[in-house]
Amino acid sequence: MSLKRVRKAVVPVAGLGTRVLPGTKVVPKELLNVVDRPILSYVVAEAKAAGIEHFVFVTGRNKGAIEDYFDHQLELEAQLTAKGKTAILDELLSELPQAGQMSFVRQMQPHGLGHAVWCARDIIGDEPFAVLLPDMVMDADVPALKQAIDAQASVGGNIIVVEPVPHDQTHQYGVVALDGQSGRLNKMTGMVEKPAKGTAPSNLIVSGRYILQPEIFELLASQERGAGGEIQLTDAMARLMTTQSFHALEYDGVTYDCGDKIGLLRANVALALKHPHLGPAARDALTPFFK
Repeated sequence: MSLKRVRKAVVPVAGLGTRVLPGTKVVPKELLNVVDRPILSYVVAEAKAAGIEHFVFVTGRNKGAIEDYFDHQLELEAQLTAKGKTAILDELLSELPQAGQMSFVRQMQPHGLGHAVWCARDIIGDEPFAVLLPDMVMDADVPALKQAIDAQASVGGNIIVVEPVPHDQTHQYGVVALDGQSGRLNKMTGMVEKPAKGTAPSNLIVSGRYILQPEIFELLASQERGAGGEIQLTDAMARLMTTQSFHALEYDGVTYDCGDKIGLLRANVALALKHPHLGPAARDALTPFFK
């Protein structure tokens, strides 16, 4: 098992965004706006703050706009320069990666999250790596992924970021089983994808951030289809758990599922109210709706 530090991240962005149609008919769900920038901007910023040096985006058809977002827009930059809008220009340029910091690979067919992660195998190589689900905006004082990387540096192995939900909602998610529970970081004994109602081993759900060892790729290559007829990352992780340690980290923060219409609305409201410049105006705009 690798002892190398986590410096690469896989970001699966090939999904169709069916839960937020028709908004995603021509715009990738990852580029839907939350307050003043795309969902994906928050996810990438979180990863950068955690020390990620290289991003591997697993894309699909009609997702070229994602690659364009992280590139220069020469006409726009020229206009902003000519009009003296340097603050906006600096903000745009700050999101651009250095040459070679981002890779884009194509998931040719929608075979599931496990298959998407497997598509990144040659770029990740023999290193531990992060996986960030791009529709989950995780608002935390210490970035969620940094919390996970710090935990992994402490206990090694694989880390799954989790959060609690009401017991009657566990059938909608991947749920972890623990070998006892003390504090926020606990050893796992198993996990199940969308358990039948009343059968979940806990109320802690997998919330969209993982630190995985590279041995997962060999298991994904032979992973049989699971829930939904797809190659599930959860199933491959359960197999890896027989030979490597897994810990669940209940992170300190709030998750907004922006792949869901109401989740996207919640993210816009909550992050608008917290915005350092737009917060007061956002509060004024929202107040009349609650009188």
